[in-house]
Parts: sequence; C-alpha cells; structure tokens
Amino acid sequence: MPSATGQPASNPLVPVGALFLSMVSLTGGASLAKLLFPLVGAEGTTALRLSLGAVILAVLLRVWRVRLTARNWRPVLVYGVAMGLMNLCFYSSLKTIPLGIAIAIEFTGPLAVAILSSRRRIDFLWIVLAVAGLALLLPLRKTSTAIDPHGAFLALAAGVGWAIYIVAGKRAAAEHGVQAAALGTIVGAVVVMPIGIAHAGIDAFARPAIWGPALGVAILSSALPYSLEMFSLSRLRAQLFGILVSAEPAVGALMGLLLIGERLSLMQWVAICTIILASAGVTMTARRDARATPDQLDKAAAA
Repeated sequence: MPSATGQPASNPLVPVGALFLSMVSLTGGASLAKLLFPLVGAEGTTALRLSLGAVILAVLLRVWRVRLTARNWRPVLVYGVAMGLMNLCFYSSLKTIPLGIAIAIEFTGPLAVAILSSRRRIDFLWIVLAVAGLALLLPLRKTSTAIDPHGAFLALAAGVGWAIYIVAGKRAAAEHGVQAAALGTIVGAVVVMPIGIAHAGIDAFARPAIWGPALGVAILSSALPYSLEMFSLSRLRAQLFGILVSAEPAVGALMGLLLIGERLSLMQWVAICTIILASAGVTMTARRDARATPDQLDKAAAA
C-alpha cells in the first residue's frame, strides 16, 4: 500500500472520527467472527473473511488492471502468504483468549518492526514497556486470570506474521501501489481456503446461515475500515495517525466486552494500556514525517 501525503483537514475531528470508526469496524468484525466459530471453526471463518474480502477489494481497487510479471509477483506472494497465516493464527487465538488481549499480543509484531527500524536510545524505554505488558498478559505464572497458553502462542505467531506482512507489504506496494492490498488478500484466501475446507468440510460452506455473518465480517474487517483509513491517511499527519492507531487493543477489548461479553481483569487492562503506551511512544519519538507509511496503515488494517 502506498504512502499518502498527509494534509491538514479543515476539521481535524472528521478524519480522527473516521479512524476511530475504522477501529470499531475492525474489532467489531473480529467479534462477529467469533460467532461463526461454532459453525465453521476459526479456520473456516478466516477462509470466508479473506475470500469475501478479496472479492470486495478486487472490485473496489480494480485489480484486473494489474500487470503481473516474473519480477513483480514475488513480493505479492510473500505479502499474501503472510497475510493469510497471520489472520489464521489471529482468529485461531480468539478461540481461547479474549479479543483485546489477542490484539495487544499481536501488536508486538508491528511494534518490533518500528523499534528495530528506528534504533534510537529512547526506544529502549518502549521495549521495556512492551516486554512488561507482555509479561503481564502471557501465562508465565499460574493465576486466576492467566490466559490459555495455546491461544497466547497463536497470538504471538500472528504478531510475527504481522511483522513479515509489514515488511513484505512495503515491497508489494512499491510494485503495485494500493492494489497490492487486493492482490495480497487474494493470495491469502488461496492459502487459507484449503485449510478452512479441510477443517469444516465443504458442506459447512454451503449452509445459507453462514453467508450473512461472513459477509458482515468481510465488510467490517476489509472494505469499510480500509476506506475509512485511506480517508484519514490523506488528512492526518503520520505521527498523529500512528498514535491514534495504537489505541486499537483497547478498542478491541471494549468491543469484546460490549458485543460478546468478554470481561478482562484490572491487571489485563493495565497490560493492554502498557503495550498501547509503548506503541504510541514509538510513534511520538519517531522522526517527524508529513506522510503516512504503509506499515501504519497495516497496523490499523490487519486485525
């Protein structure tokens, strides 16, 4: 996905509101996805989300205009495979851990990319905060609020996939611009669909009851937030965009509470806020730039 030149809006509350709505849409889509798990499992839900999302983005971004060559298809392939596996691990983690916690753990992936690419002394503070937040979330000791180790591992794996997705996404965007998002989603769907079918069975996808919620997940997790984020990207400076996006784990925790009744302990809220602070801190101390970068959009759009 290409960089968009950030220009001050006449009313800054409009792009800020649009970005907030995009995070509500993304996390709401993830909450809705959990309702599909009893019908097609996390694997089938991931396959449906990526497949329908690929169709929507292909139409919106006119993917048929892309000219793939022997040289420029490889970044898209890596980007798409990372996208597919990242989403598969993330949705699989939601089977056993709350949404807000899964997003917070996964957020360490783009956070690591940002820290490693900056290498400023102040980044040591953000590393300490991120590690402290993870230590509070991960099941390193047995307590009444300890989360499922398997779910935590899958969320961490999703974070690793997110980091690869960001790096590969920059290269794919350099070759194909904004249409790389649609191409990557198509590749991700091709990767995950056989896994979804193998888990849920082909007959499960033929049930009419799943297609309404699945379409809702695809719209809430792909088309709607992508449009809102692109609107915000063109009107907010990169630094402010990155700081606002850092709140996504908290938004996810709130949506999980409101939509599916996921309650977190005080310590888990503290851990999530610590990771948010680390992410916002990296953005605040980064070199000022008037343009928003592809990885900042990826931070907002991958959940």
